[in-house]
Amino acid sequence: MASLVAMFALVVTQHPARAAGSLLSQGKPATASSAENAGTPASAAVDGSTTTRWSSTFSDPQWLAVDLGSTATVSSVTVDWETAYAKAYQIQTSADGTTWSSVYSTTTGAGGTENLTVNGSGRYVRLYTTQRATQYGVSVWEFQVYGTAGGGNSGCSTTNAALNKPATASSAENGGTPASAAVDGSATTRWSSAASDPQWLQVDLGSSQQICGAQLSWEAAYAKAYQIQVSADGTTWNTVYSTTTGPGATELITLSGTGRYVRMYGTQRATQYGYSLWEFQVFTGSGGTGTTGGTGGTTPPPTGGTALLSYNKPATASTYQDDGNCPACNPAKAFDEDPATRWATSDVNGWVDPGWIAVDLGATAHITKVVLQWDPAYATSYQIQTSADGTSWTPIYSTTTGKGFKETLTVDGTGRYVRMYGTARSNGYGYSLWTFDVYGTGGSPTQPPATPPNPGNPEHLVWSDDFNGAAGSEPDSSKWSQDPGRGQNGELETYTNGDNTFMDGNGDLVIEARKEADGSYTSGRINTASHFTFTYGHVEARIKVSGTQGLWPAFWLLGANFTTGTPWPACGEIDIMEHVGKVPDSVYSTLHAPAYNGGNGYGSPYTVAGSDFASDFHTYAVDWDSTHMTFSVDGHNFFTADRSTVEQTRGPWVYDHPFYIILNNAVGGDWPGAPDATSVFPQRMLVDYVHVLQ
Repeated sequence: MASLVAMFALVVTQHPARAAGSLLSQGKPATASSAENAGTPASAAVDGSTTTRWSSTFSDPQWLAVDLGSTATVSSVTVDWETAYAKAYQIQTSADGTTWSSVYSTTTGAGGTENLTVNGSGRYVRLYTTQRATQYGVSVWEFQVYGTAGGGNSGCSTTNAALNKPATASSAENGGTPASAAVDGSATTRWSSAASDPQWLQVDLGSSQQICGAQLSWEAAYAKAYQIQVSADGTTWNTVYSTTTGPGATELITLSGTGRYVRMYGTQRATQYGYSLWEFQVFTGSGGTGTTGGTGGTTPPPTGGTALLSYNKPATASTYQDDGNCPACNPAKAFDEDPATRWATSDVNGWVDPGWIAVDLGATAHITKVVLQWDPAYATSYQIQTSADGTSWTPIYSTTTGKGFKETLTVDGTGRYVRMYGTARSNGYGYSLWTFDVYGTGGSPTQPPATPPNPGNPEHLVWSDDFNGAAGSEPDSSKWSQDPGRGQNGELETYTNGDNTFMDGNGDLVIEARKEADGSYTSGRINTASHFTFTYGHVEARIKVSGTQGLWPAFWLLGANFTTGTPWPACGEIDIMEHVGKVPDSVYSTLHAPAYNGGNGYGSPYTVAGSDFASDFHTYAVDWDSTHMTFSVDGHNFFTADRSTVEQTRGPWVYDHPFYIILNNAVGGDWPGAPDATSVFPQRMLVDYVHVLQ
């Protein structure tokens, strides 16, 4: 979560030498608009190594941002470009990682190493490029920010001051949805109210605090109109935030007020049901009179002061699998922080007990938490063990009732090596882990890749196409590429190189499926892969689907790493809308990942009994962030994929990286079946617009 701090100014001029100051950016969280591939992440530009780099996809604009962790006095910025540099770029600053101000601009960037003298203060610094000097993307060996830590205004803590504090509410729908469920830190429990207005939920922070932010994670029954209020005594309330256009999903709000009590006061429901919150989080800054709450603007360490110690550390195992079913499933894959890769014991000699996997933390550490994300080949009986030398092992956790999926274990042990030692398998296969994370203090940790920022609040339009071209013209080639060839999943059509995708002159894109004279089928498929990719946001399209037996129109997202060699379903797939002609009154939203895909994908239909979605336009959307996806049709939220639920019941969440947009109108396939004597051709899928907000 971005820190919620006051806006600041930064003045920049070019200068041949760096001004004095400490290096503030090295090893700090970094994010970027895109990455050329997995080997050139944003974090590589702040790792202190001139042999690793960040590089973007081949389009303008692009950006690289670093979070300094707290407000600092900034004295200089150094950009060490790779050959693919920016001719035109800006240095931008932001108080919250969302709203940016341009404070330096050039159209004559020379590449090489550029030193910028800076005089200002702030928490976030961003390089924003608008014109590449080559046909490639932009690429930076190192992006360095220098200055003095702790300057300027203190910010807003990212610690949830409401966590496990006493909570009360105006009502509860039933005994399973109490007020306390909204402050328990779990995204699988919730408070819900009676179905009437007004309703409220309040939390007692225990002492007076300076309140600077709140985050509301709504269930589908959200508030359209509500207030955030603070109080010294729980009786007299002051309103510090008010809206009549609440969007639901997850709302991150900047506030300014002081009080011991904080409440959400709902005055207008968005549905016929009550109000329902998965989580109500409160953030505090310096200036409070109590002894609990925020940390005055610094980014707190992970829970318990621990850090991830196991990322990219040397790993060994009893055996590992390497064949067509699980290629290169070596032990390192459990520690690479890629949720789509895994370790598995060998199918030749590893489907036996015991089986184990171990990691070398590089130095002695105090281990306090272990997180295991199991493949279906999990252990029902296992131990977590530590060792000083990798030879003699001491159990620090033991179970005979392992449940698989995601297990978060609280442990207490010391050692340089940590091992999962399985003694009973859950089925006839071996052992397999998508992720094996070790947390604690000490060791020799490597900074893991920076996590992408969640969407802003409010969100802003970042990409769109309204398809206003002349009749017969093709889609804008600066936004879309044709994707010709045969379809997958048993589809019967051949996608053409533009013959079946064109404007109708009335503001719509036409994707036409045809039965040709020779009996074959043609259609169209377009994507934004080489033009626009994004992580998180609100994505919507207004579409009139085709509708006859054997047709399969879709609006969906595919992981951008698919274009650089990551196979499906490891890249991840987000189906915002699919329609099959044989079921006219339903559309479908589904997630696909290595552990759940195809017919086992995780999703839900949206059905209006007796209707035909092909008879009119409808708006299909997803709200996507690091914790959930909520799918909607015409503004009606009907399915939420909660990250915690997915990890606990399906498998890894593989959606924290860039995706691109696809529109297609398939003919035939495993799901809709083939056209028959009742099918009518040609069939047109009409798209009024596609919008992305972040």
